Amino acid sequence: MRILRRIAEVRAAVSEARGEGRSIGLVPTMGALHEGHLSLIRRARADTGFVVVSLFVNPTQFAANEDLGAYPRTEERDAALAADAGADVLFAPPVEEVYPDGFATTIHVSGVTEVLDGKHRGAGHFDGVATVVAKLFQIVAPDDAYFGQKDAQQVLVIRRLARDLDIPVRIVACPTVRESDGLAMSSRNIYLDPASRERATALNRALAAAQAAVTGPETSAVTVLTAAHRVLAQAGIEPEYLELRSPHDLAELDRIGDGALLAVAARVGAARLIDNRILEAH
Repeated sequence: MRILRRIAEVRAAVSEARGEGRSIGLVPTMGALHEGHLSLIRRARADTGFVVVSLFVNPTQFAANEDLGAYPRTEERDAALAADAGADVLFAPPVEEVYPDGFATTIHVSGVTEVLDGKHRGAGHFDGVATVVAKLFQIVAPDDAYFGQKDAQQVLVIRRLARDLDIPVRIVACPTVRESDGLAMSSRNIYLDPASRERATALNRALAAAQAAVTGPETSAVTVLTAAHRVLAQAGIEPEYLELRSPHDLAELDRIGDGALLAVAARVGAARLIDNRILEAH
């Protein structure tokens, strides 16, 4: 695996791979790799002939009061893990390579960014995500790009970005990878002390309780949200949001219907965590 810092180097490597008839897979990350990231890299390895993993802590998606400075940066470890999982290139650019002096363009995706994380982290969060992902799509020109379903809203934003801008890339959403106790894997889990780590398992248990409360397509949002809130309250967690939304466009739902996205965000100890589950009628 090669570690590349410059856009021109990545484009040259991709061009060479395409010349050899290989398809291109892209796995965008902010580093601090865990098994969730590695599952994406392995899926890209299985699907495509040449795998590019980006490692870039994107400053434009952090608000002023967020953890940009503290966000874990473990490039040497990440490079070894990415190589073992099957990456051909690790693109780890400096900030000035992605945002050179005078950079003045921002991409805003309407319709799926105003709620959930967009509401609570600020409109600039998904502007930053959309802009950097659009740049990565331009740099790598992947056939397939891989994202984790834990960031369900982000997946919808990127799907709409690719659709609206006619970017010829297949967006592959891969299942959330969890610890043995159900906690969704996240780079921010390292912020959790032992007591907070135990409390954090309530997020997934709340989602499971909501699913257990579903008795059919007419099950109300109030019923499933009440079941989930009860589990969170028992763990002393007040969610930043806990909402039932359409998995297709994030419209607010008042019943389960043919499937609903239950999304949660909460601060547990020093970490802000998110999770979600598609609730199915049974």
